[in-house]
Amino acid sequence: MKTKNALMWAMVVGVLTSCGIDEPKETKTSFETMTVEKSDIELPHKFSARMKGQNDVTVTPQVSGQLMKICVAEGQQVKKGQTLFIIDQRNAQLELEAAQANLQAALAAENSAKLEYESNKNLFEKKIVSSYMLNNSENSYKQAQAGVAQAKASVNRAKVNLGFCTITATVSGIIGEIPVRVGDQVSPMTQLTMLSGNTTMNAEISVTEAIIESMVQEGVKAADIEKHLAKMPDATFVMKNGTEYPHKGRIISLTGIVNAATGSLTAKVSFPNPDGHLYSGIQGTVVMNFAEKDVFVVPQNAVVRLQDKAQVYKVQADSTATAIEVTTEDTGNGKDFIITSGLNAGDRIVTVGANNVAEGQRVLFKSEE
Repeated sequence: MKTKNALMWAMVVGVLTSCGIDEPKETKTSFETMTVEKSDIELPHKFSARMKGQNDVTVTPQVSGQLMKICVAEGQQVKKGQTLFIIDQRNAQLELEAAQANLQAALAAENSAKLEYESNKNLFEKKIVSSYMLNNSENSYKQAQAGVAQAKASVNRAKVNLGFCTITATVSGIIGEIPVRVGDQVSPMTQLTMLSGNTTMNAEISVTEAIIESMVQEGVKAADIEKHLAKMPDATFVMKNGTEYPHKGRIISLTGIVNAATGSLTAKVSFPNPDGHLYSGIQGTVVMNFAEKDVFVVPQNAVVRLQDKAQVYKVQADSTATAIEVTTEDTGNGKDFIITSGLNAGDRIVTVGANNVAEGQRVLFKSEE
């Protein structure tokens, strides 16, 4: 509540001499006041952040060989399952053919062992052969069956190795730098590229101690952390050039260990990226508005700074102003302060003109009181 005071007119006392000096001029000083009351306000909290794809994948081969073809370009948008690189397949193809031939031989051996076992079983029932011959033929048959199983496994392994020669995208995203060239010898230790799954981007931030304390005061338990995160405000990502990303984000995770050096927790803020405008590595600021309830909010022009101290001018019962030392908290909106100590509800303070008030000066008049 503001009340505009009447103008105070003061005559400037001058000395007139016979030489002729300008006549005295009237100067005016105006004041405005407000009554301090508790209210709620949303404070923007800013966190430095670096973007990372939710599914960033390091692409490496699983077999060694010569790189025969690069099927994508740096910065290209690819879909899950799309072919990225092809490694020389000739050795893998020969291994597959050899494994398939071994399987055929194992199947033939199994068939012969089966026939011999069934024949001996029939002869044993007629008491023509001994149980020893029957058991030997049965063991040979089981061994042939195991040989077939091993041969099938070898075929499957050869097929997998052949498939490893064609490297495909495990997630949809954007291709990063490709440090290899066609003809290079690659191995499982070679990084071919980085695939950034950019349909959803994560910004890692350090959550301040004040927010942690508010969670503790609210009694948030580890089992309820997901419910608490769901209630937290939306986040805005502001790029270094000041551009505000149009899609809002949400905190999706919060580490359970406080960093001893910084007194903060690491949180991940998830942002949708349907247009692909966000890239891994982009740096900026995550802004979240947190509500402060039952606080004294005053305009910044009401606070007078004197070196390392802050004060306001409180209007006394006799309409004169007295300097009161206060502690403040910046709201981040560029126009208000939160007074954390020094004032009480119902106090009246000078706002406009506070910098011009002198101790004990009258700032209210009959019509305004």
